Amino acid sequence: MKSIYASYKDEIEKLWDEGCGYTSIAQHLIDKYHLDVQSDYLRKQIARIIKHSIVDKEIIEQNVRLAKQKQRHQDLNRIQNKSFREFARIENALLEYNKKLIEILEEKSLKTPIKNFEDKSESTIIVHISDTHFNELVDLEGTNKYDFIVASKRLQKFAHYIKKYIEFYKAKNVLVAMTGDLMNSDRRLDEKLAQSTNRAKATIIGVHLLKYFLLDIGQNVEMSVACITGNESRVNETLGYVDIVASDSYDLTIFEMLKLLLPDFNFISGNPNELVIRVADINLLMIHGHTLGKMDSSKIAKLISKYSRKNINIDFMICGHLHECLISDYWARSSSLVGANSYSDVALNLSSKASQNIYILTQNGRHDVRIDLQESDFDGYNIDKELFAYNAKSNQKSRQNKTIFEIVI
Repeated sequence: MKSIYASYKDEIEKLWDEGCGYTSIAQHLIDKYHLDVQSDYLRKQIARIIKHSIVDKEIIEQNVRLAKQKQRHQDLNRIQNKSFREFARIENALLEYNKKLIEILEEKSLKTPIKNFEDKSESTIIVHISDTHFNELVDLEGTNKYDFIVASKRLQKFAHYIKKYIEFYKAKNVLVAMTGDLMNSDRRLDEKLAQSTNRAKATIIGVHLLKYFLLDIGQNVEMSVACITGNESRVNETLGYVDIVASDSYDLTIFEMLKLLLPDFNFISGNPNELVIRVADINLLMIHGHTLGKMDSSKIAKLISKYSRKNINIDFMICGHLHECLISDYWARSSSLVGANSYSDVALNLSSKASQNIYILTQNGRHDVRIDLQESDFDGYNIDKELFAYNAKSNQKSRQNKTIFEIVI
């Protein structure tokens, strides 16, 4: 049975929400409406109304929560369905586009070009000439001998293998990169004693040797020749790094004489200390190596970063100087044409063999080759006239019979 006090429900709930208790609400109603009722009885009726009200509110709130959840799920389903429809339209459009593209390609008979390692038509070969040390005489018993005759034989052997690689890779372009020390030094006493002739005459003989070598390998290719100077070939007693001092070198003299003798070849000149050449889509840095001392990866990285600051990206660097071959990913060092001598054998305790490097640039990457030139059974280029004209000693002529002195008391 509904309580007669339910008519006061809204007012009771309002007072309850304002913080009034059962007793105060009951007294308020008695005073306001002059109710003839016990306060305890009215308080119990008010408590029953309040409890029913709270339950009703909780049910309403729960229904609201459920309604919100239902609406959220409906919204998510609607968004997902819309996304699915959009993705389906895009996928169908792509499938239709690919189908039409394939039909067009088939009609035009287009084939995907596949180039394998055997496609060598775009190959370029870099021939690295370093530390020929023309004019040096070496006679290490059982180890190494060197003079102009030996140099001629080793160069001819080098040319023989270069031509084999040119043929195999079908190379059309060859860059001969000369990285200095073409002429031997004459500053130390042991160097003066191990001279074939004076440096001026030796320069001319060296020019003839390199001329024959360049003509030998340049028969069926586009030839370019570049040169930087080393430290042993300098004219001055002390090293210099400004152009006017660094270029005062027999290396540059040999290069310029070759340029006059071989007008059909492309000669590239520039900074005598360092030269950057663009060849087959790479930036090649040429140095001799004496400015770096004992080379390691950190010094190479520092040198390359110098060019990076000038917005020049160096892809590959080549050098010589130490007479020891080393080939890595980003730089390579050639050995020498002379091989071991008394200085390297005794003073430095180094054991090196005569060799030179070539680097083949193909569409599939770079392929590096060290050519061992220590032993050569080639006849060599005919330089007898030059040797005779400039009074150059050979290794045989430089030998002297040993005399044993016996002290008799």
